[in-house]
Amino acid sequence: MPALSQKNQQLEISGTAIAGTPKGFLRIFAALHYRNFRLFWFGQLISLIGTWMQTTAQAWLVLELTHSAWLLGLVGALQFLPVMLFSLFGGVLADRIPKRTVLLFTQSSAAIQAALLWILVATGTVQLWHILVMAVLLGITNSLDMPTRQAFVVEMVGRAELPNAIALNSSLFNTARIVGPGIAGLLIAQLGVAPLFLLNAISFLPVILGIALIDSSKLLAQVKQATIVPRKPTTIQSLREGLAYVIHTPEVLLIIAVLGTVSLFGINFNVVLPLFATDVLHAGATGFGFLSSAIGLGALLAALGLAWSKRRASMTQILLVALIFCVLEALFALSRWYMLSLLLIAMVGFAQVVFTTTANTTLQIVTPDYLRGRIMSVYMLVFVGSNPVGNLFTGGLAHLFGASISLLVGAGLSLTAAIVGWVLRARTEKSSAVYSNRELAHLSVNCGRSAATHRPE
Repeated sequence: MPALSQKNQQLEISGTAIAGTPKGFLRIFAALHYRNFRLFWFGQLISLIGTWMQTTAQAWLVLELTHSAWLLGLVGALQFLPVMLFSLFGGVLADRIPKRTVLLFTQSSAAIQAALLWILVATGTVQLWHILVMAVLLGITNSLDMPTRQAFVVEMVGRAELPNAIALNSSLFNTARIVGPGIAGLLIAQLGVAPLFLLNAISFLPVILGIALIDSSKLLAQVKQATIVPRKPTTIQSLREGLAYVIHTPEVLLIIAVLGTVSLFGINFNVVLPLFATDVLHAGATGFGFLSSAIGLGALLAALGLAWSKRRASMTQILLVALIFCVLEALFALSRWYMLSLLLIAMVGFAQVVFTTTANTTLQIVTPDYLRGRIMSVYMLVFVGSNPVGNLFTGGLAHLFGASISLLVGAGLSLTAAIVGWVLRARTEKSSAVYSNRELAHLSVNCGRSAATHRPE
């Protein structure tokens, strides 16, 4: 992959922003200084709004067809089960194939799936098994798309603006989370769910066009050593190398462990949100849409704050936010007042984004370039891939004991993990966050090849 000029390469390696980077308030938009990232970012804006509209419509459609909390959980579980099974292989793919090519394929596939679902709903032939099959297909697509998309960011902006770019992506995601469910709730009440699937299919066109227009010659690369690769590693060797790095890097391991537990039990409240809107708060479809939007509003404010700040969070700060998230979620589970619930769920969204975004940024900063796709696949495995079990757990508890008890139990289990992480943080902070070159080489030899043979794209 073509690199920048020698001067800019050196600046990227040192972590120094290149000339022309915005200052002051405009610092929030620093990563948009790069044309490739602008194309990627603005292309996703419309697409993600459509995705959130479909997510809201799909949950409501399942509830209309089945009136079952357990089946709501099953649909969510099937959508994320492939991420749990295949995301690690998606990370290997992201480290081997040009990421732009992978993303063109995955985004086009998701557009086709949305169009097929619209046809089924619009013709009145949709059945539960159709939704289940489409959920699995979308999950397979996401198992390739998610780690690739995460690892592609650094190639568009370099290490210097990586924290800002991750925060801007989070702000984009949560802007869509505000707008999408709000529109969806209003459209469902007036027109039903069918138009939302069509709008989602159409919304993929801008992101596909944006990715197609990305200039590969302007993608940023680290300076590579001119080494000879004796043989191409097997997929299993590549997997072992990425997993070994996680296990033997204390900071990475602690983040992955706490994030995985909180994601498994705490960050799956969307599966029971329709039940809170209908059975607990008695707010109907419109109320459900605004509850979802409130989450996005809090998350957006958090993402914009992180985009403005260049400071990397410490392990103590990451775990403190995790503790706050768990407490806020428990309070939401206990609330019976709609306006108070809106406020609490917005605060839950705020805390969730601060926790997950700072964890994501820390992982990408400490990870070597040639391992980034695989480490991001581990991140997506515990963050998203845990959803099948988590959704079944939350949906099953809601079916037996109600939505409030289900969410309260999940918050309690997540809080336990955050407390354990808090106790262990001092030992982690004393450990080196990044291996020395000698340690990396030794680790790679144990996994079947030398780290010196790897070269980023």
